[in-house]
Amino acid sequence: MIRKYIILPFIALGICLTSCNDFLDKLPDDRAEMNAQDKVTQLLVSAYIEHSPNFLFHMSSDDVDDNGKEYRAQLNQEQMYRWQTVEGRSNDDPRSLWQDYYEKASTANLALATIEDMGNPESLSGERAEALLCRAYAMFVCANTFCMAYDPTKAEEYMGIPYPKKPNVSVKERGTLKETYENIAADIEAAMPNLSEEHLKVPKYHWNKKAANAFAARFYLYYHDYDKVIKYATAALGSNPTDNLRDLASLSTLGATDFFHAYKNSTVNANFIFMPAYSICGRTTSGSSLYLRFCHNSTMANYETFWPRMPWGSGSSANTLWPSHKLYGSTQAVRFPIQQEEFEYTDKLGNSGYAHILDVPFQAEETLLCRAEAYALKGDQEKAVEDMNYWMSSFCAPTYTYTSGGKSYRITRPTLTQQMIDEFYNDTTKHYAPVIPDQNEMELTRSVIKRLHPQGFTVKEGTSMEHNIQMILQMRRITMIYHGIRFQDLKRYGIEFCHFIDGEDPIVFKAGDLRGAIQIPDDVINDGVKPNPRDN
Repeated sequence: MIRKYIILPFIALGICLTSCNDFLDKLPDDRAEMNAQDKVTQLLVSAYIEHSPNFLFHMSSDDVDDNGKEYRAQLNQEQMYRWQTVEGRSNDDPRSLWQDYYEKASTANLALATIEDMGNPESLSGERAEALLCRAYAMFVCANTFCMAYDPTKAEEYMGIPYPKKPNVSVKERGTLKETYENIAADIEAAMPNLSEEHLKVPKYHWNKKAANAFAARFYLYYHDYDKVIKYATAALGSNPTDNLRDLASLSTLGATDFFHAYKNSTVNANFIFMPAYSICGRTTSGSSLYLRFCHNSTMANYETFWPRMPWGSGSSANTLWPSHKLYGSTQAVRFPIQQEEFEYTDKLGNSGYAHILDVPFQAEETLLCRAEAYALKGDQEKAVEDMNYWMSSFCAPTYTYTSGGKSYRITRPTLTQQMIDEFYNDTTKHYAPVIPDQNEMELTRSVIKRLHPQGFTVKEGTSMEHNIQMILQMRRITMIYHGIRFQDLKRYGIEFCHFIDGEDPIVFKAGDLRGAIQIPDDVINDGVKPNPRDN
């Protein structure tokens, strides 16, 4: 079932969903007794996560800055920005995320048990694959949220998450991160041979073949199995990636709202899967006064994301990058309009209901960049550069004409070569971004070049591999802004950065920072699950 939402022209309060005490064994609904194949299909509709970590990850990342105490922020927003334990119960808080992930895993387990009770008929092999992917994805997002980045040298030391495999059986032992990733990999590999879309009435709201392969590619990138990244990314993208990439040129004349709807349209090949989520994340991107203190502001746009000098151009004028010309908002909240709040009324007269975002967790351009990164880390820089050029064909205009000082200028999108990339990063006018940039000398101390401290793998500084990784990370940062991917990249590559706090010393996120594993909810700790360790 596809939910239909009403777009609000004003800010309305989101209502937190009801919850239960035991997160790990709650029955998803009253359909436990099933004996017909169509009931399994119906059950799987409820096995997709409905709470997104995007708001939590966005606030935790280096895409957000402090606009000052004169602007308002919500308590959970500030706690996320400070990398503190978030104690609230709203839809974007860790408590709701944890609950949702385990409810969906329980739903998937109920579907799997039902299929097994029916004798695992061949006619339900597609549904079984879908259920396995639902469980694997819920646990993958849970691990990304509540665990450290996967590091093979520390995976048996780092805590994993409980991984339930049977309905109504509570699992409280977290095990190791190595065991968690092994379980996710086993579910993915068991599912992939039986992928089917025959039983899917609306494929883009389910694990269709492209989305499933994109999920597998990202998982194996985080798991450091680069051959499988390439295998699954290629399966998702096809022999000609441009067939699945966005035509941003066709959206260039649209206003913000029309751009959003065109970008998120289900007919766009690049949108592999939709997962609507209960979330107020759209309020931070829209510049709501209630969330305006901590935002992606003009400082970030100028020096970190859309407008810093890159091979494709710089600023809001001399730039072939399409998103650089599609920024809206204010100095305090600069937004690329690919996310906005959609609202489901439960009581129009009372002006209450549920705030949503339409999340697209897997998109062709990001899957392409997963493959490019895998090629680079394997040492195949030629293939990595080829994929980066595919990305530029989507996100950059072939030519762009702008006016400055009464004169017209025409710039052309370059075709990247390894020499060009090396020269760009070896330019002596550039430098690695300091962990704490000087707020008074932003142009001198902000940089898109980050010092890498890879967690469990090696990227030698000053090499073509590092230069390509730097560019891929910047491309992904632009592509998936607001989608939480940046925080995972910061964790994986041990990129150190700071959050400025008005009137206080900056706070620093270190390589291998234990706060990268978000603290699990108090309810869960009180129920006997071990909390994440902290340095102090």
